[in-house]
Parts: sequence; C-alpha cells; structure tokens
Amino acid sequence: MKKQRRVFLGFAVLAAGAATLRGVFSGASAGTVQNAVPVYEISHSDAEWRKLLTPKQYSVLRQAGTEYPFSSPLDHEKRSGVFSCAGCALPLFSSQTKFDSGTGWPSFWKPLDNAVVKSRDVTLGMVRDEILCHRCGGHLGHVFEDGPKPTGLRYCMNGVAMNFGAGAELPKQGKLDVPPVPLYGSNGKMT
Repeated sequence: MKKQRRVFLGFAVLAAGAATLRGVFSGASAGTVQNAVPVYEISHSDAEWRKLLTPKQYSVLRQAGTEYPFSSPLDHEKRSGVFSCAGCALPLFSSQTKFDSGTGWPSFWKPLDNAVVKSRDVTLGMVRDEILCHRCGGHLGHVFEDGPKPTGLRYCMNGVAMNFGAGAELPKQGKLDVPPVPLYGSNGKMT
C-alpha cells in the first residue's frame, strides 16, 4: 500500500511541476488568470452588434472572419486620410503608413498610437499575431514581420473592418483632425 501511495504522490508531484513549467514558459505568473476575457471601452451584446454592423462587418469584426483578398475598395485607396474601425470609429491607421503589399488586403507599416492591441492567434494550425481594435476589441486582421522600413511590419487588415475618412490629417502633435467620434457612456452604449 505504501508503494502505491509513493507512486501516486510521485505522479502528483510530476504533474504539479509540469503545470508550473507550462505556466512559466507560456508567460503566466502566479495569480495570472489564463484565458481572461478583456474588457473594452465599447461593448455591446451580440444582438446589438448584429444591428450595428453589416453581415460582412459582423463576420470579420465579431467572429474573426476574413474577407476575400482583392475584394475591398480600401485596398486601392490612395487618398490622404485616416482609416478607422467600422465598429466604433476609433482612428486606426494613417494613409501615410499604407503600402501596396500585393496580398489583396489593405496593409500598413504602423498603426496610430493606442489604436490597436495584439493578441496571440493559434487558429488554422499556426501561431500568428491578431490585431484588435483597442476600443471595441473588433478583429481587424494580423501583423507579420515582412513589411517595409522603418518598422519591418505588415499590418494586414480586412477592409470591411474599417472606414476611410478622406482628407483627415495628422498634425505633428499626433492628434487627429477627424469628425467627432460618437460619445459612449460608461455602460458602453451610445449617448
């Protein structure tokens, strides 16, 4: 009986050690909640998002879908202006950082400050960096390390997840000269 207990305790210690190492190597620390759902400034129920967005926008922004390559007019947009989130109107990218990547999706080498967040995406059997809107958490696309200088990054965005404001300029201090964004209360609903 003592031998079985020792074997059981030995396996329990090994399992606990493996779990600890998995947490260390995945970047988790003691007290870290894994798979926590982030809270965004703008949030709506699923039914509200469906009313606010077109079916294609909903598929991409809320379900992490992907539009067909070469299907977005924004891929060919050449005017000066600002690209904003179709879900919450947050300015995301300046036309000054847009480039033709040849992929069929609007591509940029740098987002505006505090516009996007990066999340690990392990779908489709590969590890990628997913790009989400900082304000509403809408899926915008992915970022890759094969872009042009100065960053070497390619933010490959779904055009349907964005709107374009022609003529909106970025002054040197970094503030945007764009129409006002709709105001949202602390409950995430438009006021």
